Amino acid sequence: MKILYGVQATGNGHITRARVMEPALAAAGVDVDYLFSGRDPAALFNMEPFGDFRCRRGLTFSYQPGGRIDVPGTLLGNSLWQLWREIRELDLSGYDLVISDFEPVTARAARKRGLPSLGIAHQYVFNHRLPGHHQGWGTRAAIRAFAPVDLAVGLHWHHFGQPILPPLISPPRYPVSLEADKILVYLPYEPQDELLRWFRPFSDYRFVVYCALKEGRVIENVDFRPFSRDGFEQDLASCAGVISNSGFGLSSETVQYGKKLLSKPYLGQVEQLSNAELMTRLGMATVMQQQFEPRQLADWLRLPNPEPAPYPDVAGSLARWIAGGQRETVDELARQLWDEYGEPAVAG
Repeated sequence: MKILYGVQATGNGHITRARVMEPALAAAGVDVDYLFSGRDPAALFNMEPFGDFRCRRGLTFSYQPGGRIDVPGTLLGNSLWQLWREIRELDLSGYDLVISDFEPVTARAARKRGLPSLGIAHQYVFNHRLPGHHQGWGTRAAIRAFAPVDLAVGLHWHHFGQPILPPLISPPRYPVSLEADKILVYLPYEPQDELLRWFRPFSDYRFVVYCALKEGRVIENVDFRPFSRDGFEQDLASCAGVISNSGFGLSSETVQYGKKLLSKPYLGQVEQLSNAELMTRLGMATVMQQQFEPRQLADWLRLPNPEPAPYPDVAGSLARWIAGGQRETVDELARQLWDEYGEPAVAG
């Protein structure tokens, strides 16, 4: 079986999922080529697992400071004409299946040519009805329009009575430890000066901040570091807590490592707002409101850490399911994995 795997590279979570699926698909005997879109290739990092991967412009999003989508910047930064040309010119000869992690070029090219397509991404959970107020028919329509696939597999922290799989993340690579004063921070759209203003007063703690830098720098108790997947996970394993946006991937890893989480959803992003609401219902995180509140941070810093909660081998199960011709339904696959993990509790 030969697969073209398309990855939306605007967010690191999509790429991280592909990193987890790559060895699982290889172990299942599947031949895979990778295509990434939505980010300048020069800004990609730690891409060695993907071999001779391809890049396309695709569709991307521009963000304002604080993470709100910059609508004019997004409209000006995308070219529907170029997207159409990339879809039309993508060569799918020799492939048996396209997998799309919310990547529009591969998804639409497969649909145009009648090639079977499978979507694997957190975003596809919005095809189902979830608890809360931040999803509806408009969200579902937008998801289907962005990266349409024949069969969609959604991932979430709970199945909510739907055919939804647990998070697709790698098992912990480093032993869990605890440096009581070390807080890991990933808020890539917050200005660094703003982060300094937030964290400087908490001088009893060290804040390790990963952001877009070529070289690291330390200012008092705030340690700014350039992006590094390996370095980030080492710090995740040893920190006393994580402050991040409400993205699905890192929040899942935080739960797996047994670290407390202070989550700041991007305003105006339905996915992030939905995640934040469900984190609260599931007791996974403390959620920041619109503005940073020093008292909330102080209270959160005093909280204990939860127990680590490793997820089942979703990547291995998916890879074997794909290699075997997807004979089971998604619902059957989901039931097997949730039976292995257990039943998460939902509040309210």
